[in-house]
Amino acid sequence: MRKVLIVDDEMQIRKGLQWKVDWKDMGFEVIAEAGNGKEALEVLEKHRLDLVMTDVRMPVMDGIELARHCQERYPQTKVVVLSGYSDFEYVKTSMKKGVRDYLLKPVDPDELEEVLERMKAVIDEDKHKQLELDRVQRQARTQLQEVQEQCLLSLVKEEWVQQSFLQERLKQLKLDVLLDGEWEAQFITVEVREINQQSNRVNQLRGAFQMLCKEMSDHQHGIYAFYDPHYTHMMQFLILLEPAFHNQTSALAKSIQHHVKKLLKLETVVGVGSQVSGLDELKTGYISSLLSWSQSKLGSRSQVIDESVRPEDLTDFSPELEKRIINAIEQTNIARFQSELEMMLGEATPQSVLSFSVAANRVLFCLGSLAKKYGVETKHTQQLIWQCQQAIWELNAQKKVMAYLIQLATVVMEWINDTKSSDGQRIVDGVRSYIDQYYGNDISLTTLSDLFHINAAYLSEIFKTQTGKNFSEYLAEVRLKESKKFLEDHHLKIIDVANLVGFSSSAYFSTVFKKHVGKTPAAYRKSLEWE
Repeated sequence: MRKVLIVDDEMQIRKGLQWKVDWKDMGFEVIAEAGNGKEALEVLEKHRLDLVMTDVRMPVMDGIELARHCQERYPQTKVVVLSGYSDFEYVKTSMKKGVRDYLLKPVDPDELEEVLERMKAVIDEDKHKQLELDRVQRQARTQLQEVQEQCLLSLVKEEWVQQSFLQERLKQLKLDVLLDGEWEAQFITVEVREINQQSNRVNQLRGAFQMLCKEMSDHQHGIYAFYDPHYTHMMQFLILLEPAFHNQTSALAKSIQHHVKKLLKLETVVGVGSQVSGLDELKTGYISSLLSWSQSKLGSRSQVIDESVRPEDLTDFSPELEKRIINAIEQTNIARFQSELEMMLGEATPQSVLSFSVAANRVLFCLGSLAKKYGVETKHTQQLIWQCQQAIWELNAQKKVMAYLIQLATVVMEWINDTKSSDGQRIVDGVRSYIDQYYGNDISLTTLSDLFHINAAYLSEIFKTQTGKNFSEYLAEVRLKESKKFLEDHHLKIIDVANLVGFSSSAYFSTVFKKHVGKTPAAYRKSLEWE
């Protein structure tokens, strides 16, 4: 039902308008009256109205001035003015000031019905356009949020190939606050559990849980939610700590638990990580939140576990050590991998249980990233990753953890060996998967050849053979496909869209877009308005 406000300084005229037609039968409801423009604006502040019918001449504020205010402050509200014949020319000149239609006094019932039919069509069309615009904006925000999540997940797992590109990427994704080295942050890991051991509800409500977490982070400055596929029933939060807010992390944890229980009727277990500072410590902070969570008690009751990991308790897991492990895997040298693993996690290395758990998680992250990179994300590898993670959470299963890590490394190495001895299909599948996920990064054949340890010329050749397209053509197609989604959001500038999908400048983006689509990004965006 479309809501109407009638404005006139004479009560009998206001009542008379309501008696002239069957408003409800025509799809309207008169919800309020006002004696002048000022009173009408007070009503508009309290109610969302579709139509205002107002006299022209009134004390305090006349109808034309009211129409101007409506146009500026309530553009969705249509204004129809009532005027005597002497004001007819004045009313016609006001059609550009917010007046959508007019009626001459005394108002004829048939003419009133005609105006209401026209207004109904205009109101319904505008509502349809607004709903579509809201849908597109939600979709664009969701897409941007997904790209941000992907970036955050890459950061905490240190999967960036080119650090030089990272700074530009963070700026493009509105995450440039992370480039300021002065910040401190904490991660929290949030798991949902059943209240009454109804094993199906957690799976059924997983999507709703993820959406709720994202909405909560979206409305709070300095808080970012993301999902790690390795942990099915969990969401992760990165919280940039504000010095003036001492209980920021605790407040967020309580808020999440309150909303999840109230809206989804699920319990939550929250693991609070250590405070960290700078991009280099993000992985440690993330792992520490997982370790805190792992010390939760079994059962279906909400808990918050804060077992902060002190830096001095941790094994030094340097980038060089991580690189040696990755090289051993990619060169399929199991003996070297076992040797590195023994030096870091073996019984001869003095370390605490917590330090062992953090280091083991770092190795597991490396193996998980390599499995993803080479397309080894089979049910078997996923099961191994989960079993290894469970063993780490036991906090006293050192030999079991190392056995799972070696088993997982062996599976990845076997896959890499098969890939190298195949006709190139697996390599190309891995490259395509990488492009599909990281299309916004600075990707080149040289980058991919280094990443997949394969000659650039050979990669170019097998990519064309397997896909029927050049590498550059495939990359452009992926980027342009994603850019079309972003162009639906009119709040994003063309340069923003170009940056989001990996183009170095809006000019180059426009050139490539026109070549493949047949029109410029601006023309394509304009064409969407006519569909």
